[in-house]
Amino acid sequence: MSKMKQKFALVFSIIVWLAVIIQFFVMLENRVVSIAESSIRFFSFFTILTNILVAVYFTFQSNKLKPNSFWNRPGTLTAITVYILVVGLVYQIVLRPIWDPQGLARLTDELLHSVNPLLVLYFWWRYEKFRELKWSQLPKWLIYPFLYFIWAMTHGLITGFYPYPFVNLPEIGLAQLSINFIVLVSVFLGFSVLLMWLGEKVNTQRDEH
Repeated sequence: MSKMKQKFALVFSIIVWLAVIIQFFVMLENRVVSIAESSIRFFSFFTILTNILVAVYFTFQSNKLKPNSFWNRPGTLTAITVYILVVGLVYQIVLRPIWDPQGLARLTDELLHSVNPLLVLYFWWRYEKFRELKWSQLPKWLIYPFLYFIWAMTHGLITGFYPYPFVNLPEIGLAQLSINFIVLVSVFLGFSVLLMWLGEKVNTQRDEH
């Protein structure tokens, strides 16, 4: 692993961890339920879980990894890039118009939804092993968002708290929820296909140079 890659990973891990940690304390400061319930709600957001996944990835990448490490396998970074790009896209299109955080919350909001996705995209472009990516990996990349959906719905049905309006079953009904689910799966799959295609293009350019 190159020293430059480790340095990028270290800096990026610090940025992402700080964004998550500060957001946690901002949430506690503005909580309307108990600390315990607020903490559970905090970890029910796909944005938070995915940014933590990104932070963990960068933390591992900032250290020496074995070639066969999960965090060093071809495709791991691409999958994480898909997840965080969906976080950014959904926020910009669906949530930004209805959400207006102020002060420190504004800073962490932009980091979590705008800056961090760009950091991951840059790292992906620089360091993913495009030559070793396989189209057969795509179905596996959908496991994480599918498990998240199960978690969000289970938590919502038990507590009545749904992290996002497009999964709020009591408000939108089962039919609309099903449509939203299909749309989200399509978005994840679409980004996966897009990054695979871009990876092939980048790999071709690298070969030419």
